[in-house]
Amino acid sequence: MRPLKADSRAKPQVHLQQELRDKVIVAAHAVAAPVKHIGKPPPAWHAFAEASLRVVAMSAIAAVVLIFAFVAKEALPLLFSSSVHKEVTLRTMWTAQQWPGYDAADHIWQPVSEIPKYGIWPLIFGTFKVSIVAMLVAIPLGVGAAVYVSQYASGRAREIIKPTIELLAGVPSVVLGFFALMVMATWLQSWLGLESRLNALVAGFALSFAIIPLIFTISEEALGAVPRSYVEASTALGAARWQTIVRVLVPAASPGIAAAVALGLGRAVGETMIVLMASGNAAITSLSFVESVRTLSATIAAELAEVVFGGAHYTVLFFLGTVLFVTTFGINLLGDYAIVRMKKSLGVST
Repeated sequence: MRPLKADSRAKPQVHLQQELRDKVIVAAHAVAAPVKHIGKPPPAWHAFAEASLRVVAMSAIAAVVLIFAFVAKEALPLLFSSSVHKEVTLRTMWTAQQWPGYDAADHIWQPVSEIPKYGIWPLIFGTFKVSIVAMLVAIPLGVGAAVYVSQYASGRAREIIKPTIELLAGVPSVVLGFFALMVMATWLQSWLGLESRLNALVAGFALSFAIIPLIFTISEEALGAVPRSYVEASTALGAARWQTIVRVLVPAASPGIAAAVALGLGRAVGETMIVLMASGNAAITSLSFVESVRTLSATIAAELAEVVFGGAHYTVLFFLGTVLFVTTFGINLLGDYAIVRMKKSLGVST
């Protein structure tokens, strides 16, 4: 009789297990099945709002394409116009020419003269000299300030330092240029004994004040986005604070820092008013950073208002705009490529 009693107790237990298994299977199918929304369909204005947002998003791309198309269209006569070729060609812009009165072939930018000269290399040298000085100043200060604010500063210090640095982004570039022209140039000339009061060094230092807020803001956000568990794990393994920052925090945030540097370099190459007021505007082909320079953007701003519409000088200035546009696009493209490579090396590529 006991085995029968045992079977009578075991039978309900088997039924309960089977019933529980069936419920689990039904629940799994319910989760996997697509959810059917029950209720009223969305209002008609939702579709209109979605289409409007799509148009607004695409308009930014369209604006960039249209701007580049306009600039390139105005520069096309440099390639095909015979009247423009009487003064300048694409080859003479990039190669050294033997000009009357000069002992050797040289790159010279003198578009307003008896014999117009359109050597582009002095402008390219000036642009990159100013940009190099600006980045050498802005990157350590911007990234260093971001590390301090995100890792060392107290709450009160953070509330003061961060808005103060970000306020620099709101200072007009003409104000920074005026400060460099009247104050910074005098200081650097007296401290370093420079012959030229306005030069690439002064323009680069002034330009760095316009780049620092950009690098600081993006770098600080990238450092703040690093998971706190990285820092805690490094500390638990016995690493010092500075070792955690240098070997864990900064490498983890390197894609964001690289994006900040790329955007800062693009801003430096394309800046106009600061370099127009503080560089001296002398188109000199030299590797010295204490001589006056002239940049691509400053040349366009200074000369475009005084040229004859459709003339050779007009066409060349729009060609400079095309070169500037392609240069900044290439910098952003290289920055994006570097960011993708960093993400892959860190194992966070999407």
